[in-house]
Amino acid sequence: MSDNEHEAKMARPRMASGALFFDDQGRVMMLEPTYKDYREIPGGYVETGESPLQACVREVREELGISPEIGQLLAVDWAPNPAEGDKVLYLFDGGVLPAELQEQIQLEATEIGAYDFHPIDAVAGLTIPRLARRIAAAAAARGEGRAAYLEHGRAAIPGDPKS
Repeated sequence: MSDNEHEAKMARPRMASGALFFDDQGRVMMLEPTYKDYREIPGGYVETGESPLQACVREVREELGISPEIGQLLAVDWAPNPAEGDKVLYLFDGGVLPAELQEQIQLEATEIGAYDFHPIDAVAGLTIPRLARRIAAAAAARGEGRAAYLEHGRAAIPGDPKS
Protein backbone atom coordinates (compact mmCIF):
# COMPACT_ATOMS: atom_id res chain seq x y z
CA MET A 1 0.00 0.00 0.00
CA SER A 2 1.39 3.41 -0.95
CA ASP A 3 1.67 6.26 1.53
CA ASN A 4 -1.21 8.06 -0.21
CA GLU A 5 -3.46 4.99 -0.03
CA HIS A 6 -2.58 4.45 3.61
CA GLU A 7 -3.21 8.12 4.42
CA ALA A 8 -6.58 8.01 2.64
CA LYS A 9 -7.69 5.19 4.96
CA MET A 10 -6.52 6.85 8.18
CA ALA A 11 -9.30 8.12 10.41
CA ARG A 12 -9.42 11.86 10.97
CA PRO A 13 -11.99 12.08 13.73
CA ARG A 14 -13.51 15.24 15.05
CA MET A 15 -12.66 15.52 18.73
CA ALA A 16 -14.69 17.10 21.48
CA SER A 17 -13.97 17.54 25.14
CA GLY A 18 -16.13 18.27 28.16
CA ALA A 19 -16.27 18.24 31.93
CA LEU A 20 -18.60 16.74 34.46
CA PHE A 21 -19.21 19.07 37.39
CA PHE A 22 -21.05 17.94 40.50
CA ASP A 23 -22.70 19.72 43.39
CA ASP A 24 -22.26 18.65 47.01
CA GLN A 25 -25.24 16.28 46.65
CA GLY A 26 -23.61 14.35 43.81
CA ARG A 27 -25.84 15.80 41.10
CA VAL A 28 -24.30 16.57 37.70
CA MET A 29 -24.33 19.97 35.99
CA MET A 30 -26.37 20.15 32.79
CA LEU A 31 -26.51 23.21 30.55
CA GLU A 32 -29.47 24.45 28.52
CA PRO A 33 -27.97 25.47 25.16
CA THR A 34 -29.86 28.15 23.24
CA TYR A 35 -29.29 26.26 19.97
CA LYS A 36 -30.32 22.68 20.95
CA ASP A 37 -33.53 21.14 22.24
CA TYR A 38 -31.73 18.98 24.82
CA ARG A 39 -29.34 19.54 27.71
CA GLU A 40 -25.56 19.33 27.37
CA ILE A 41 -22.48 19.36 29.56
CA PRO A 42 -19.86 22.11 29.44
CA GLY A 43 -17.51 21.46 26.54
CA GLY A 44 -17.05 21.60 22.81
CA TYR A 45 -14.81 20.77 19.89
CA VAL A 46 -11.03 20.55 20.17
CA GLU A 47 -9.32 23.15 17.99
CA THR A 48 -6.23 22.57 15.83
CA GLY A 49 -3.08 22.32 17.94
CA GLU A 50 -5.05 22.05 21.18
CA SER A 51 -5.09 19.02 23.47
CA PRO A 52 -8.40 17.61 24.69
CA LEU A 53 -7.60 18.87 28.21
CA GLN A 54 -6.78 22.37 26.91
CA ALA A 55 -10.04 22.38 24.94
CA CYS A 56 -11.99 21.38 28.04
CA VAL A 57 -10.45 24.19 30.11
CA ARG A 58 -11.09 26.73 27.31
CA GLU A 59 -14.68 25.63 26.74
CA VAL A 60 -15.51 25.74 30.47
CA ARG A 61 -14.04 29.26 30.67
CA GLU A 62 -15.98 30.38 27.57
CA GLU A 63 -19.32 28.83 28.53
CA LEU A 64 -19.32 29.33 32.31
CA GLY A 65 -16.92 32.24 32.80
CA ILE A 66 -14.93 30.34 35.46
CA SER A 67 -11.63 28.45 35.43
CA PRO A 68 -11.91 25.63 37.99
CA GLU A 69 -9.21 22.99 38.13
CA ILE A 70 -10.05 20.13 35.78
CA GLY A 71 -9.20 16.69 37.10
CA GLN A 72 -8.55 13.27 35.64
CA LEU A 73 -9.91 11.79 32.45
CA LEU A 74 -13.14 9.90 33.18
CA ALA A 75 -14.08 8.56 29.74
CA VAL A 76 -13.12 8.39 26.09
CA ASP A 77 -16.03 7.64 23.76
CA TRP A 78 -15.72 6.65 20.12
CA ALA A 79 -19.03 7.85 18.75
CA PRO A 80 -19.17 8.27 15.00
CA ASN A 81 -22.11 10.22 13.69
CA PRO A 82 -23.58 9.66 10.21
CA ALA A 83 -23.76 13.43 9.63
CA GLU A 84 -20.39 14.31 11.15
CA GLY A 85 -18.20 11.23 10.61
CA ASP A 86 -15.80 9.73 13.14
CA LYS A 87 -15.85 11.43 16.55
CA VAL A 88 -13.83 10.88 19.70
CA LEU A 89 -15.15 12.51 22.87
CA TYR A 90 -13.21 13.08 26.08
CA LEU A 91 -14.87 13.61 29.47
CA PHE A 92 -12.86 15.04 32.34
CA ASP A 93 -13.67 15.29 36.03
CA GLY A 94 -14.57 18.85 37.02
CA GLY A 95 -15.15 17.64 40.57
CA VAL A 96 -17.52 19.16 43.08
CA LEU A 97 -18.08 22.80 42.18
CA PRO A 98 -17.98 24.83 45.43
CA ALA A 99 -20.79 27.33 46.07
CA GLU A 100 -18.30 30.22 45.76
CA LEU A 101 -17.44 29.16 42.20
CA GLN A 102 -21.10 28.54 41.34
CA GLU A 103 -21.81 32.14 42.37
CA GLN A 104 -19.12 33.34 39.94
CA ILE A 105 -20.63 31.57 36.91
CA GLN A 106 -21.38 33.95 34.07
CA LEU A 107 -23.02 32.01 31.24
CA GLU A 108 -22.11 32.72 27.62
CA ALA A 109 -25.59 34.15 26.92
CA THR A 110 -25.52 33.60 23.14
CA GLU A 111 -24.90 29.86 23.66
CA ILE A 112 -26.13 28.91 27.13
CA GLY A 113 -29.54 29.86 28.50
CA ALA A 114 -29.26 28.30 31.95
CA TYR A 115 -27.72 25.52 34.00
CA ASP A 116 -28.77 23.32 36.88
CA PHE A 117 -27.66 20.20 38.71
CA HIS A 118 -29.55 16.95 38.22
CA PRO A 119 -29.37 13.42 39.68
CA ILE A 120 -27.48 11.05 37.38
CA ASP A 121 -30.57 8.87 37.01
CA ALA A 122 -32.56 11.88 35.69
CA VAL A 123 -30.08 12.73 32.91
CA ALA A 124 -31.60 10.26 30.41
CA GLY A 125 -34.79 12.34 30.39
CA LEU A 126 -32.90 15.57 29.71
CA THR A 127 -30.59 14.74 26.84
CA ILE A 128 -29.94 12.44 23.89
CA PRO A 129 -29.38 8.74 24.66
CA ARG A 130 -25.68 8.51 23.72
CA LEU A 131 -24.79 11.53 25.89
CA ALA A 132 -26.86 10.17 28.78
CA ARG A 133 -24.99 6.84 28.51
CA ARG A 134 -21.63 8.65 28.34
CA ILE A 135 -22.42 10.73 31.45
CA ALA A 136 -23.61 7.69 33.42
CA ALA A 137 -20.52 5.66 32.44
CA ALA A 138 -18.17 8.54 33.27
CA ALA A 139 -19.85 9.14 36.63
CA ALA A 140 -19.55 5.43 37.45
CA ALA A 141 -15.86 5.45 36.43
CA ARG A 142 -15.33 8.51 38.67
CA GLY A 143 -16.83 6.62 41.61
CA GLU A 144 -14.49 3.71 40.93
CA GLY A 145 -11.39 5.88 40.45
CA ARG A 146 -10.79 4.79 36.88
CA ALA A 147 -11.31 5.91 33.30
CA ALA A 148 -13.80 4.22 30.95
CA TYR A 149 -13.35 3.39 27.29
CA LEU A 150 -16.70 3.64 25.52
CA GLU A 151 -18.16 3.14 22.06
CA HIS A 152 -21.40 5.04 21.48
CA GLY A 153 -21.54 5.66 25.23
CA ARG A 154 -21.38 1.97 26.11
CA ALA A 155 -18.52 0.11 27.73
CA ALA A 156 -16.55 -1.63 25.01
CA ILE A 157 -15.17 -5.04 25.87
CA PRO A 158 -12.03 -6.06 23.94
CA GLY A 159 -12.70 -9.09 21.78
CA ASP A 160 -16.50 -8.66 21.96
CA PRO A 161 -17.88 -8.31 18.42
CA LYS A 162 -20.90 -6.38 19.78
CA SER A 163 -18.61 -3.60 21.10
